[in-house]
Amino acid sequence: MRNALHALTDELRRLKTAGVKTVAVSDESVAALRRIVQARARGGSAAALLDTPEPAASVLEPRAAAVPLKAYEPPAPVYTPKPVLKPVAKQLPPPPTVSLPPGDKQTRWNVLLELVRNDATCKAHVRPGKKVVLGAGSVEAKIMFVGEAPGAEEEIQGEPFVGPAGELLTKMIQAMGLKRTEIYIANIMNWRPEMPTPAGEAQIGNRPPTESELRYCLPYLRAQIDVVNPDVIVALGATAAHGLLGFAAFKTLGDVRGRWYEFGGKSLMITYHPSYLLRPPIDNRKKRLVWEDLLKVMERAALPIADKQRSYFLDK
Repeated sequence: MRNALHALTDELRRLKTAGVKTVAVSDESVAALRRIVQARARGGSAAALLDTPEPAASVLEPRAAAVPLKAYEPPAPVYTPKPVLKPVAKQLPPPPTVSLPPGDKQTRWNVLLELVRNDATCKAHVRPGKKVVLGAGSVEAKIMFVGEAPGAEEEIQGEPFVGPAGELLTKMIQAMGLKRTEIYIANIMNWRPEMPTPAGEAQIGNRPPTESELRYCLPYLRAQIDVVNPDVIVALGATAAHGLLGFAAFKTLGDVRGRWYEFGGKSLMITYHPSYLLRPPIDNRKKRLVWEDLLKVMERAALPIADKQRSYFLDK
């Protein structure tokens, strides 16, 4: 029946285009079409009717009285509404007070890790099977990179910047003459901001953290800065910059990019997020903007800079 219906539809369209206004249709065909229309009107599936065996007589057998051609336009598709997703809760308790015991850096960092992992609010916002994320790298680092929030790969591995943007950040660090293990990388957020997702399904896509989410997690970032005690902090992207400078501090990242600020008593440089360099068009002009910011960071951290490094990404 399915093949016959498609053939009938194509033929009727051809006749209509040719100016034919009526056709003769058999009683069997009229009954079959009526059953399909009724099935769709009841909200059921017409698949079973379409898959029934072909009738013995042709669907175009000229035995019935002429009827208007427009009566046999294909039925409208059945609309299946998507499940209604509940909005993600936005109410958060006051930010935590983080107090670390005295001791060496690694011991204090280990205590901080346990505090974050056992934070009831952080745990409540992490989906089953995923992880709360703290920073990673050397607690003796001179340079700390700060992003906004974990993504899909980060909440699986429990480490910041391990996806495509993280791979590019690693290359940027290597271009500075450093290893990833020699610096410290963190996010302001300790969990991946949730998006409405059907139960049992993986979250698709990311959203920027809200101001209240950033404010809640900020004490944990301050504690990491206190433990690592870097010379320079590099904020990656507008959301991270808003979290450190305040949401009213600027309108566009271009207003603050490449300039020195202060956060927690440390020199703060604002630059673009590595994901910005991954968006088309990918060209050396965008890379050079970020690299100029990193050259300033290298100078502030008293790192050696070769002539070759100074010429990176300059158009030939």
